[in-house]
Amino acid sequence: MNDAPTAAADIINERAGFDPVEVAVVLGTGLGNVTDSLEDAVAIPYADLPGFPEVGVSGHDGRLVIGKQEGTRIAYMQGRSHYYEKGDSRCMAAPLETLALLGVHTLILTASVGSLKADFYPGTMVLITDHINFNGLNPLIGVANDGGFVSLTDAYDQRLIKRMKRATISAGVTLHEGVYMWYSGPSFETPAEIKMARMLGADVVGMSVVPEVILARRLALRVAGLAMVTNFGAGFQGGNPTHAGTRETAAQATIVLKRLIRSFLKTKEEAWTG
Repeated sequence: MNDAPTAAADIINERAGFDPVEVAVVLGTGLGNVTDSLEDAVAIPYADLPGFPEVGVSGHDGRLVIGKQEGTRIAYMQGRSHYYEKGDSRCMAAPLETLALLGVHTLILTASVGSLKADFYPGTMVLITDHINFNGLNPLIGVANDGGFVSLTDAYDQRLIKRMKRATISAGVTLHEGVYMWYSGPSFETPAEIKMARMLGADVVGMSVVPEVILARRLALRVAGLAMVTNFGAGFQGGNPTHAGTRETAAQATIVLKRLIRSFLKTKEEAWTG
């Protein structure tokens, strides 16, 4: 770890208190409004935190919000940095290292995605069970010594998947399951690329999540992934995605996301039996 995460963690502790943060949520495009139910919330602009991204994409507020929700101390990242902004797959390394220093053990990654399945229509929420790193890019390239050899067999934690599925019952939320394929962006995929993704076994496509999962697993964080379908992939079911459409549909999904996260926090984790 470099000095930026330590400096950022010190600033956060000074402003928000020194109690450990247990859970962190990274909010995708248009999903920033889920933080309004936090108790004792403290919002810190990314600009005040060393190593945090300069958010230049609309739909990302660029703030870290910390507070209590359902008795759990939680941090929300309102916006993320993407590989396509500066060509750096490690762009989320410092924020995730900062969260680990704050005590976070559970990381929930959210993202707006394109659907590759006819029944994953816009507005559907998908629990990510695995991913395909189509780019071949990896944020651990160049990591010293053996630090880059991270197992991704259970990249998406099975205990968290079970807990999230139980949470849907009290939340009254329908949650599908699927495999996420990462494209670099910022241009959307072509119809031929969407066809290929479907043939390779992907259910949704997006421009984030995967580098963050890899970085998080290196930090021993347990990861869950929630994808909000905002459109069908290009050429599939008439899909013709736009960024404006992504923001609009994602904003409508925030109510469902709020209910699910609150229910997840209320749901106790069962003993792990493998």
